[in-house]
Amino acid sequence: MKKFYLSIALLSALAALVAQEPSVIIKITRGDMPKIAVPDFRGTGGAETQMGAFNDTLFRDLQNSGLFDMVAKSMYPLQVPQRPEDFRQPSRAGASSGGLWLSDWASPPVQTNYLTIGYTAVQNGTLVLYGWLLDVSQPNLANAQILGKRYFGSVDETGARKVAHEFAADILQHFGGKSLFGTKIYFVSDRTGNKEIWSMDPDGSNQKRLTSFNSISIMPAVSPDGTKLAFTSYVRGNPAIYIISTDTGRRLYFYNQVASMNATPDFTPDGQHILYSSTASGYAQIYIADLDGKNLRRISSSRAIEVEPKVNPKTGNEVVFVSGRSGPQQIFKMNVDGMGVERLTNGEGEASNPSWHPDGQIIAYSWTRGYATGNFNIFLMDVATRHFDQLTHGEGRNENPSWAPDGRHLVFMSNRGGVSQIYTMLADGSNVHQLTTQGRNQTPVWSR
Repeated sequence: MKKFYLSIALLSALAALVAQEPSVIIKITRGDMPKIAVPDFRGTGGAETQMGAFNDTLFRDLQNSGLFDMVAKSMYPLQVPQRPEDFRQPSRAGASSGGLWLSDWASPPVQTNYLTIGYTAVQNGTLVLYGWLLDVSQPNLANAQILGKRYFGSVDETGARKVAHEFAADILQHFGGKSLFGTKIYFVSDRTGNKEIWSMDPDGSNQKRLTSFNSISIMPAVSPDGTKLAFTSYVRGNPAIYIISTDTGRRLYFYNQVASMNATPDFTPDGQHILYSSTASGYAQIYIADLDGKNLRRISSSRAIEVEPKVNPKTGNEVVFVSGRSGPQQIFKMNVDGMGVERLTNGEGEASNPSWHPDGQIIAYSWTRGYATGNFNIFLMDVATRHFDQLTHGEGRNENPSWAPDGRHLVFMSNRGGVSQIYTMLADGSNVHQLTTQGRNQTPVWSR
C-alpha cells in the first residue's frame, strides 16, 4: 500500500512540454543591500533569561529576509548603547572603538548603514521590549531615529520570540519587505514512529504535531485563510482525504468517493472547494468538490495517472497538475473546468510537485533535468514564456517546493545531509537554512 502511493505521488503524474532555455525568473538584487548591525539586546528586571531566544529570533528574521547585508558581530564596537539617549551628542567626524557615537557605527570596521538597539524589562508581569532602528549616517539622533516602539509579550521564551518577530516585522516593512511572522509551515515527520502532520514557525521553532493517526499521513495542503488543513492518510487502509482545523485539530467532515485512492488535495483561492486526485473512474484523475467532498465532478480526462492539482492563487481559473499522458511524469496546465490542457515542462526527465507563486505567474517545481532518474532539483518556470531557472544543483534529492506569502522565499525537502529534512531558501536559491533535524521530514507547505 505504501509503495503504491509513493509511486502515485512521485512517479505517477506524467506529461511533456516545449523545450525552453534557462532564464533568471526571480532576481534578488544584492549589490545595494543596506548593511545592518544587530547587537544583542540585554534584559532587566527579570527578563534576562529570555534574551537568548529574543536575540536569536531578531537576528534570524532580518538575516533570512534577504533584504540586508548583516554586519558580523565581531566588527562591533566595544560598547553598545541600549537607548538613543546613551549616545553622545553631537556626533563627530572620525571614529573611536567606544560605540557611543553614531559615527562609531558608520565608520570602519563596522561601516553599517543601520543599527538596532534596545532592551527588555518585565513590568507588571508583562515582557516589554523597547526597540529602536537608527540610520547611523545621520549627524544627530533627531534625524537618525527611524523607528522607536514598545512591544509586549508573555514573560517566557514564547513571549520573547513574539516581540522579536514583531520588531523585525516593523523593520522589514520600512524597507518594503513583508514579515513571515504569523505564517506556518506544515510538513510530514516520522519522528514519533509514524508519518504524522506537524507545524512550525518559518524559522523552524515551535514544532508541534497536529495528527495522531498512528498511520501514514502525507501531502498536507492549507486553506487560504489558514484555518483548515487537508491531507492524505492511510488510517483506514486506502489513501483518503482528511481535513482538520488548524486551531483545534478537530476533524472536519469530508466525503471520500469510493475509490482505491483519493489523494493530493488542494484548496481553491476562495476556500470553498477542494481539488484532488481519485481512482474512482479507474486511472487517477483530477476532481473538484465542495469542502465537504460533495457536489464533486471530474475535470481531467485521460488514460494516464494525473495527480497533484494546484490552483492558481491569483485567478482561481488555472490548474497545474502532474500527468503521465505523454510519457514520463510532466507538469501540465488546464482551466479549472478541464479545458485548455497544455504541457508546461518539456519532456526531458521527470517533473512533479508544482507550486504557484502568489502572483499566479510563476511555478516552482521538482525536475530531474540533467540528472539521474529520481534525482530531483528545484526549478522555477514563468508559465507564460516557459522560461525556467534552476535553484538547487545536485545536492541530493530536492523536492516539494512551496512558496511563502511574500513570494521571496521557498520551503522544500532535501536529503542533502543523508536524511530528508525541511529547508528554506530565497527565490534565487541562496540563503538556504535547515529547519528540521529530528526524524525524516518531507512534503512541506507554507500557509498563504
